[in-house]
Amino acid sequence: MARYILKRFSLMIVTLLVIITATFFLMHSLPGTPLKNEEKLSPELRAQILEQYGLDKPAYVQYFKFVGHLVQGDLGKSLNYDGREVTDMLMQGFGPSLLIGSQALLFGVLIGLILGVLAALKRNTWLDSLATGASIMGVSIPSFVLAALLAYFVGVKLGWLPATGYDTYSATIMPSFALSFAVIAQISRYVRTEMVEVLEQDYMRTAKAKGINRFAILVRHALRNALIPAITVMGPLAVNIITGSLVVEGIFAIPGMGKMFVESILNNDYTVIMGTTIFYSVLIVVTLFIVDLLYGIIDPRIRITGAKE
Repeated sequence: MARYILKRFSLMIVTLLVIITATFFLMHSLPGTPLKNEEKLSPELRAQILEQYGLDKPAYVQYFKFVGHLVQGDLGKSLNYDGREVTDMLMQGFGPSLLIGSQALLFGVLIGLILGVLAALKRNTWLDSLATGASIMGVSIPSFVLAALLAYFVGVKLGWLPATGYDTYSATIMPSFALSFAVIAQISRYVRTEMVEVLEQDYMRTAKAKGINRFAILVRHALRNALIPAITVMGPLAVNIITGSLVVEGIFAIPGMGKMFVESILNNDYTVIMGTTIFYSVLIVVTLFIVDLLYGIIDPRIRITGAKE
């Protein structure tokens, strides 16, 4: 197991390094500079400001300087937000995205698991049709369309919940539900498909013949084996939701990571672009790393195969 973890951790570090390097040089290939009202600046003042931030140096020099600061945990200061620390900006924007995303993920996984298991146990019944229909709708309807419909009908027309803002907890319910719909669809579809296949296996019949409790069979054998494909999609879904849907956050006026990331790109705010990209990347690779470990725990055959490789 230790060798398996070490191999996955090494791949995670290499992946992060590649992402940081590619993002840095692609970012510097964008037209323009982070300077506001650049056309109104005199050539002398423009050169002075670029020198102050080290932007007059070649890209590779700036890259090694950035990596040196990054190793020390310093992401630098924003070039467009009055010199605010990028780390502080990330923490401020991540809070709303984390709350909404965590709620969406928790609700989506729980409902998805329940629907998937019930659909597999009640195949070819109205419950199976309901779960399948909900799965198709969740995959087909984009989260921002559902968010717009919820904001208009539930928020504006009926007035049951706040349509925009982030002042009260009730304002987080609709964005969370809009994001959770896709999670419900994905999890229920994968769990239902795998549960149907697992329930037909010979070892399931053997367990029943031994007189093992039906609930124990479902939890220890059927659900455990059916969870592997579900965990595969759970990792990317978790990162995508927690970091926040750009459009959904915009519809409900949520001051999360999405808004900050888009504004940093539009303003060529190099430090914020790098900070948000690294933040996203770390979340993704760490989540996938945890998913890999869960594979090894749920199915030891994966762990053994990885060790042999």
